[in-house]
Amino acid sequence: MAELSQPATILAITDLTPHVRQIVVKPKTSKISFQPGQWVSLKLPVGSKPPLNRAYSMADPSSPDGDLTLVFDRVPGGLGSNYLYGLRSGDEVALSGPYGKFILPQLLDRKLLLIARYTGLVPIRCLLKQIFFAKLQTPVLLIALAPHEDEILFHQEWLTMAMQHPSFRYLPLVAQNGESEAVGKTLAMLTPLVKGEPQIVPMICGTKAFVHPLRAYFTERGYDRKEVKIEPYD
Repeated sequence: MAELSQPATILAITDLTPHVRQIVVKPKTSKISFQPGQWVSLKLPVGSKPPLNRAYSMADPSSPDGDLTLVFDRVPGGLGSNYLYGLRSGDEVALSGPYGKFILPQLLDRKLLLIARYTGLVPIRCLLKQIFFAKLQTPVLLIALAPHEDEILFHQEWLTMAMQHPSFRYLPLVAQNGESEAVGKTLAMLTPLVKGEPQIVPMICGTKAFVHPLRAYFTERGYDRKEVKIEPYD
């Protein structure tokens, strides 16, 4: 069965960092109901066999008017991201969804550990907004990685959250030399944080080369694979 897609109008465009852009789009046919952590598929008229499908997570929970906030980085030579960078307010894109299972457990009775690299922080932002809007008292630790200091997404938001919510801790890391360094720095920080702690709820988002070694870290320590939620985006 073919995917049901619909046009959406771009309402606003904001550059979050030198290489990351946020767009707000409004579906024209029907409102998309989604859970924080899910994503939509954009159908872009580029490539050798268009449409080119690209997945983008929502950065904000559902809004009453149905607007969707999407965030993406500009990939050098990337057909999808470079096409999106050429769009302006008022232009249209086709999309479908929502998709994905990177959502909070129904029963959140353990400490939540969120780990994400670069644009992997987009669904994390949506999840955190859900948690704090619902006034959940679950302790949350966020480890956020970026390739450069000026590319740490939502840095000021995380700092504000940490000030306003005593149950939230935020640890930013910079790894300039790719996924291997990012994994190594994360593991070096993880070990003292989780050693001797009761089981937590790990949720990890990033490229496969980033999330898979981290999931292995937890499974080697007795976690079931299903207990370690991951969202690879490549």
